[in-house]
Amino acid sequence: MHRTALTRRATLATATALLLAHPRPGRAQERPVVVSSKLDTEGALLGEMMAQLLEAKGVKVERRLQLGPTRIVRQALLSGEIDMYPEYTGNGAFFFQMEDDPAWHDPAKAADKVRALDLERNKLVWLQPASANNTWAIAVRRDLAEKGKLKSLADLASYLQKGGDFKLAASAEFVESPAALPAFQKAYGFTLPPERLLVLAGGDTAVTMRAAAERLNGVNAAMVYGTDGAISALDLVVLEDPKGAQVVYQPAPVLRKAVADRLPQIDEWMRPLFASLTLEALQKLNARIVVEGQPARQVAEAHLRGLGLLG
Repeated sequence: MHRTALTRRATLATATALLLAHPRPGRAQERPVVVSSKLDTEGALLGEMMAQLLEAKGVKVERRLQLGPTRIVRQALLSGEIDMYPEYTGNGAFFFQMEDDPAWHDPAKAADKVRALDLERNKLVWLQPASANNTWAIAVRRDLAEKGKLKSLADLASYLQKGGDFKLAASAEFVESPAALPAFQKAYGFTLPPERLLVLAGGDTAVTMRAAAERLNGVNAAMVYGTDGAISALDLVVLEDPKGAQVVYQPAPVLRKAVADRLPQIDEWMRPLFASLTLEALQKLNARIVVEGQPARQVAEAHLRGLGLLG
């Protein structure tokens, strides 16, 4: 009896040791992955999609969406208070005080640079970004785009040289900041005199887009962010920036390396979602929230189901 009891104890001890060394599937994932986002509509939408996708893969998730501005959310990730959130590649220019590096104006180089820097310095992992670029841009009314054959800022420069009708609604910051309109003008060789500008107080693109849509004071173009939800709803067309005058801001999941190591398939899980987020797709998704008033959770679920990612 005594030998049998000892044998049983030894067997139990060995089994316990094996379980500790090789936990059952899912045991290492019992601690929820804390998914966060910034305050903006798009960030909350992307965070919600990431959270739902993880849950569909059997991962426990805790949501801390719309936690705060970039500074707050970034610090929460660095300190381990949150595990992942959607960030924009171009913000690496400011995180690492490299604003003058031309790499940030190239989509592939920007993604590679922020990925390498954050992994080396902060043990943060950037996954594959979306192709959508949420940077400062100029959008024109669709009738103007079709009449003037305007697809890019290079087309706009030629159009202006021929004396084409054009008036831009923009904020004072957009007009004056060297990184905004002056950067476009320098790259493409055009100048907008005061009579071709309607400078509005504040930086709300909803106001500039509405001015273009309603032709307020002759306005037919607007300062926008590339993925603004009202762009498609107001029938505006974003002009492409082939020379890369602006820093590229492509959304991507960024997470702590410890979480990436714990969930080695997370890149594979997130890739089809972010691959689906083209400029036009993200504009339409944002529009369902800001224009149609649909809840972000509902919009996220519908998009994921449409991709076949929720099973």
